Amino acid sequence: MSNHAVTPPSPTPRSGEGRHRYLRHLSLPDFSEATQAQLGQARVLIVGMGGLGCPCAQYLAAAGIGELILVDPDTVDQSNLQRQILYREADCGALKVTVAARTLGALNADLRLETHPCALDADNALALVEASDLVIDGSDNFPTRYLVNDACVLAGKPLIYGSVFRYEGQVSVLHYEGGPCYRCLYPEPPEPGSIPDCAAGGVLGVLPGFIGTAQATEAIKVLTGIGTALKGRLWMLDALSMATRVLSFDRNTDCPVCGDHPTIRTLSSPGRLCQNTAPQQEPHAMNVHEFKAARERGEPLFLLDVREAFEVAICSIPGTDRVIPLGQLADSLDQLDPEQDIVVYCRMGGRSQNAVNILLHHGFAKVRNLDGGVLAWAEHIDPSIHTY
Repeated sequence: MSNHAVTPPSPTPRSGEGRHRYLRHLSLPDFSEATQAQLGQARVLIVGMGGLGCPCAQYLAAAGIGELILVDPDTVDQSNLQRQILYREADCGALKVTVAARTLGALNADLRLETHPCALDADNALALVEASDLVIDGSDNFPTRYLVNDACVLAGKPLIYGSVFRYEGQVSVLHYEGGPCYRCLYPEPPEPGSIPDCAAGGVLGVLPGFIGTAQATEAIKVLTGIGTALKGRLWMLDALSMATRVLSFDRNTDCPVCGDHPTIRTLSSPGRLCQNTAPQQEPHAMNVHEFKAARERGEPLFLLDVREAFEVAICSIPGTDRVIPLGQLADSLDQLDPEQDIVVYCRMGGRSQNAVNILLHHGFAKVRNLDGGVLAWAEHIDPSIHTY
């Protein structure tokens, strides 16, 4: 399946006083030693050890979950430290699952840990999900969310969904006791590049703490049967106003994976689906090497940046002629010359491809997308540019 490391259970609890450790649980109404034992026997899979996975894993470890299975291919980056609380500056460059397991193991010596430093894909998802009692979705992209959902439905496992964007977050319990799944809530993925990722859109650092902790809460409720889980309900938080609301939704009987007549019976990797790098539409594309060569030949190319102002403040391609954020482009066409050769760029190429489509629709014939955006420029042309 994947390379992984397993921390075996301790022969006996290190402290020998498990009851004292969980005394505040055992003091709760309807929370007995048998309830705590249910947590100690549970195996929970966490997909993504980022902003959501970190607080969720930390609170589940503290609560006495028996085993955590951690899946994430990434290494710690300095930009993670604003919200991913299991990591420290000295951990930059190390595998997230390795650092997380070390930190969580120090929190609770009785916790069993299994780490998979790989991406979840069609080859490993079903086996990982089947080996768990419950799955936490801490992913940050739509292809993985749909894959996790489908694997949980096929394996018959409950899924605790969470997501964050800018100042807002949401949580739900999916495919639980006959309830709806992620595809019932969001039948169709967004258009590629239409929704920026956290790097482009930003996220308030404390927000994943709210949402990840709420996911841990729902996991404990599902595993023990206490309280009322968010089955068929989407809890939403606006951190700027601290307003919350709950949206109810039902299982879609026509859902392709959990409906009455499902058509999705096996897993398949979604590939580039929904990623922030939309497929290029030849001939309306140009790579960074071609752009650099054209400029050196003196071709009069007009370079348009469709990123947000805060992104422009971090880095730009030298010689950018104008900045018009994608959301303002349709109302700002008078700032551009339809006869000009225009090259459009963003961070990775998704938003700029959308911008190219908008311009083509409005009669701009000589428009091209800079494939890979400013990140490709930094990687292949000018490594001195500070990226994000």
